[in-house]
Amino acid sequence: MIELVLAFAVVLFAAVLVSGIAHRTVLSTAALFLVAGFVLGQGVLGVVPLTGGTDSVRLLAEGALFAVLFTDGMRLDVKDLRAHWRLPARALGLGMPVTFALIALLARYLAGLEWPEALLIAAVLSPTDPVFAAALVARKRVPYRLRHLLNVESGLNDGIALPVVVVLLALAADQPPHPALLAGELGLGVLVGVGVALGGILLERLPWLTATTRYEPLGAFAIGLAILALCQLTHANMFLAAFTAGVTIATASPEMRTAFDRFGESIAELLKLAALLAFGALMSPSFLAEIPLSGWIFAFLVLLVARPAALAAAMIGSQLDVRERTAIAWFGPKGFASVVYGLLVLESDLARSDELFHLAALAIVLSILAHSSTDILVAGRFPRDGEQPSSDDGGPSEPEGASTPEGPPPDTSAGEDPQAGGPHSR
Repeated sequence: MIELVLAFAVVLFAAVLVSGIAHRTVLSTAALFLVAGFVLGQGVLGVVPLTGGTDSVRLLAEGALFAVLFTDGMRLDVKDLRAHWRLPARALGLGMPVTFALIALLARYLAGLEWPEALLIAAVLSPTDPVFAAALVARKRVPYRLRHLLNVESGLNDGIALPVVVVLLALAADQPPHPALLAGELGLGVLVGVGVALGGILLERLPWLTATTRYEPLGAFAIGLAILALCQLTHANMFLAAFTAGVTIATASPEMRTAFDRFGESIAELLKLAALLAFGALMSPSFLAEIPLSGWIFAFLVLLVARPAALAAAMIGSQLDVRERTAIAWFGPKGFASVVYGLLVLESDLARSDELFHLAALAIVLSILAHSSTDILVAGRFPRDGEQPSSDDGGPSEPEGASTPEGPPPDTSAGEDPQAGGPHSR
């Protein structure tokens, strides 16, 4: 463990030193940590042994995903969701199922998996990841409606995909699923997220209780920690709980969101980078060599065909122009949600669990490298002057108050602020 901490400290300091360059170029800090984990892992230099095996990677990935969903939820409020729901609804209601179907077809007829396994890996790889989507969401030159779409889609689809993965995993193992139990986990996740957040906000507003400036950021942190613990105790869906809690805080207590903003971003960023280093250490030359050519083609097609085709179909009839549709279609990163679900498959009793994890891990690695290195190129397709087209419902593209002082840092690619940080850093 001490070797992992030392390696993380060294790579983190290196990332700090090049972060300004990374935010202006295709160099990506996410890719830096992934590659560093690969090189320092047991398969190459052997500097970073994962004594906890896949458990440590799964815990770090879950923690990073929870933290980013919590902080990203704070960038939305209920009024914003009501006013701009059409594009996220298209992405979740049509784009995600079509992505699922296309990946399943590729897995069945290209990778040679049986239908239960093909459907399972499709569920693992269908959700987009908020950790890496955040790299584009933070860039103010990207039209607001696109940033809003990516934020809502990636915030909700992880929690939606988890029950599907659990059901398909049970079916593939010839074990009857429990739909009522799964539905209860989803509902309980929302209940825990909203209930604990509202309870914390009400307590904070009691007239005889006040928080000092130093302790103000810890209020939202304590709420998030309590939600995480309660979800573990009750088996509630922790990802939906995190996102809905963030939205609740953004809606009911903008002051708490403002106080937590920078502190929360730093925590989420540290967890994200640690998880990337550990995930990279799981990979090795021998691991990649075990994947047949058909598996490599499958992973590339998941990236280059499944998401673009699905979102192109989902956005037919919307008011998005070609440039916007292209950006949305391309930027569908796979990340920690898929890592967590892939590890669930690996730890199962399925006969081909190892093969399924290899395919999922390869698609995730390629996605992290591709999407974390091209967000600046995608953002560069939009004008620097901040002019935004009208929204999908005919209203203004950026609602009043959406761009707040406590929001994400300005886009340095537009020459605004070189001090970019938080989970939106690259």
